[in-house]
Amino acid sequence: MATILIAEDAPAINSLMAANLRLVGHTCDQAFTGEQALALAAQKTFDLVLLDVMLPGVDGFAVKGKLPPDQPVIFVTPKAAPDDKLRGLGLGAEDYIVKPFEALELLARVETVLRRTSRSATVFEFRDMTVDLNARQVRRGGRDIPLTPQEFALLEALVVNRNLALSREKLLALAWGFDYEGETRTVDVHIQRLRKKLGLGKEIQTVFKVGYRLNTRD
Repeated sequence: MATILIAEDAPAINSLMAANLRLVGHTCDQAFTGEQALALAAQKTFDLVLLDVMLPGVDGFAVKGKLPPDQPVIFVTPKAAPDDKLRGLGLGAEDYIVKPFEALELLARVETVLRRTSRSATVFEFRDMTVDLNARQVRRGGRDIPLTPQEFALLEALVVNRNLALSREKLLALAWGFDYEGETRTVDVHIQRLRKKLGLGKEIQTVFKVGYRLNTRD
């Protein structure tokens, strides 16, 4: 997974971002000022920097200008004005996320940038199972496990957001598309198929009154 620098001055938000990113397997360093962010970036190579614009000291826009040109950056900020977004993207940022945001939105956009910049692992290994997200192939115990396109899309949503509880509605949005108008019951049916085909009856957990989670921590 990726090594990510979080530059955010609000401790609660910084810690929450780090906790969610670590849950899905990323390694995170945390900075709370622009100067700290630049110092860490000078000491270590990061696959991605999540950069608040309104940092004390050196602000996020100035920090971006001092980072290497090829350093992928996502601005994360309450500054929602079009001029601010245009400025951030004009400085070469990969994305611009406006606060407040959902944790899953952050994870999805981080994953998109990491894939686009070829800094994300596209092969997920768990016990004796390998999921190749690019080839859309699954192997377990040395043999191929055939999945339908929809089953694989659901598995990918669980893998990318592993260890996080996902509602049925969120899984519909991630795996079927936001314009899907079917019943949430279809998620339950496909989850049962994945459990059976992949032998993940214990690992794909039902989260009471929420939905499902792929648990890879036990």
